[in-house]
Amino acid sequence: MPAARFLISGKVQGVWFRAGTREQALRLGLRGHASNLADGRVEVLAVGAGDAIEQLAHWLQSGSPLARVDMMERRDAGADLDADDDHEATEFQVR
Repeated sequence: MPAARFLISGKVQGVWFRAGTREQALRLGLRGHASNLADGRVEVLAVGAGDAIEQLAHWLQSGSPLARVDMMERRDAGADLDADDDHEATEFQVR
């Protein structure tokens, strides 16, 4: 199943970015998670249909209304996900 890992930098913590990401992911039928990182970035892992991942990627470029996205890195991560990377998650979580 297609999967992608995103690292988003800018003003993305404390602005409902992860909650907004979860809303979008659930609307698109994606599984995975959104997590704050210690360096101020947000990490998003999305697993699901390729077109849904593309739609989420588009949303992540601007994010929630209060966010300011400076940079988004993407790594497609199909079958090479580690076992602890939510590859078999049944929902989308905010961590």
